[in-house]
Amino acid sequence: MPITLPPTPAVDSAVAKIFRRVVPLFIIMLICNQLNRSNIGYAREYLEADVGIGAAAYGFGAGVFFIAYALFELPSNVMMEKFGAKIWLTRIMVSWGTISFAMAFVNGPEMFYILRFLLGAAEAGFFPAIIFYFAKWLPNSHRGRATALFVAGSSVAAAISGPLSGPLLSLDGLFGARGWQYLFGIEGLLSVVVGIIAYFLIDSHVKDAKWLTDEEKHDLNAAIAVEEAEKARTSGMGDGRSRWKMLLDPKLLLFVWIYFAIQLSIYANTFWLPSIVRRIDGTNDITVGLLSSLPWICAVFAMYYMSKIGDRTGNRRPLLIIALLTAAVGTLAAAVASPWIALIFLCIAAMGFKSASPLFWSFPQSTLHPMVLAAAIAVINSVGNLGGFVAPFGFGLIQEATGSVTWGLYALAGASALAALSVLLIEKPRGVVAMTEGRDAPVTLTK
Repeated sequence: MPITLPPTPAVDSAVAKIFRRVVPLFIIMLICNQLNRSNIGYAREYLEADVGIGAAAYGFGAGVFFIAYALFELPSNVMMEKFGAKIWLTRIMVSWGTISFAMAFVNGPEMFYILRFLLGAAEAGFFPAIIFYFAKWLPNSHRGRATALFVAGSSVAAAISGPLSGPLLSLDGLFGARGWQYLFGIEGLLSVVVGIIAYFLIDSHVKDAKWLTDEEKHDLNAAIAVEEAEKARTSGMGDGRSRWKMLLDPKLLLFVWIYFAIQLSIYANTFWLPSIVRRIDGTNDITVGLLSSLPWICAVFAMYYMSKIGDRTGNRRPLLIIALLTAAVGTLAAAVASPWIALIFLCIAAMGFKSASPLFWSFPQSTLHPMVLAAAIAVINSVGNLGGFVAPFGFGLIQEATGSVTWGLYALAGASALAALSVLLIEKPRGVVAMTEGRDAPVTLTK
C-alpha cells in the first residue's frame, strides 16, 4: 500500500525561508573556508623565495592538510551529532580562521607542514556537516539545488581569490610585513568574524528554529520523516547490522571512489591553476589572479543549472556522467594545448568537475540508510578528500621531475573518465517519487 504525503504550503514556505536564511550563510562560510585552504596557491612563489619552500615541499604541505582532514572527519561529525550544528560549526570556523591567521608567521617548511596539518584537523567535519544538515532540513526535491548553491561557494571563492589575492600581495612592505602575510592574516581574521556571526544565525534542529511557524516545523519534519522511512526500507543496509559495519558496504565504497576522482580534479586545479596560468606570456600577480578566476566563474553557472535540471527531472545519473566526461575531455585537451587555449579548456573542465560534486551528493543523500547517513557522509568526504593530498603532491613531484604538469593533467582526465563509467554501477533509488519544484504530484512511497 503506498504511503502518500502531498506537498503543503507550509513545506513550501519553510523551504523558501531556509533558502533565504540558511543557504546564503553556508555559502559565505564555504567561501571563507575555500579562501583559507587554497590561498597558498597564490603565495607559493613568495613562500619559496622567503621561506625556502620548493615545489615538492609545497605540494606535500598543500596535501598534508587532507591527511589531517581524513583522520579527524569522522570524529568531528560524531561530535557534531552530539553538540549540534550551532556549536560545532561555530567551533570549526573560528578554529580554522585562527590557524589560517597563524600561517602569516610561517618561518620554514616544518612550520608550514604543522600549520597545514592543524588547519586540516580544524576544518574536518565542516562540509559533511552541511550536507547532513540539508538532509535533515530539506526534502529531496530541493536538496540538489541547495547543495549546488552551497558548493558554488567554493567556485565563488576560487573566482574572487585571484582578484583578492593580487591586491593583498601588493601590500608587500606595508608596516614591514610581506604581502603573503597580509593574505593569510586578513583572510584568517575574516573567518573568525563570520564564525562568531554564524553562532547567532544557525539552529541545530528544525524544532529550534524560531523563524519557522509551528505548522512549517510540523509539515517539514513530516515530509522528511516519510522520505527517511522509505530510505531505511529500500537502502539494503537496514538488515540489523551495526552502524559501523554498514560503513563497509560496497555501495559506500563505490561512492568513496567516485568522490575521490572528483576531488582529484578540483584540488589539482585549486592549487596549481595559478602556476599553469603563469605560463601565459606577460602575466603578473594581478592578471594571474583575474585569469585564474575564469574557470570558477564558468563553473558556478554550470553547476547551478545542472543541479536545477536534476531536481526538476529527478534523474541525475546521466547528468553526473556528462559532467565527469566533460571534465575528462577538457582536462585532456588542456594538457596538449597552448597556454591561452589551455585556459579555455580548463574552463570547460571546471564546468564538468565542479558540476559533478553537487550532482554526486544527491546519491548518498537519497539512497543511504538514515542511521548511517551522517557517518557515511563523513567517510565519503574524508577519504574522497585524500584526492586533495594526492593531486597537489603528485603535481609537485611531476613538475620537479619533468618541468611541467602535463602528465598530471593526463592522469586527471583518466580518473574522471573512469569515474564516469563507475556511476553506471550506482543503484537507482527505489519506490520514491520525489516532490519537485513546480510539480503538484505528491510524494509517493510504495510499500
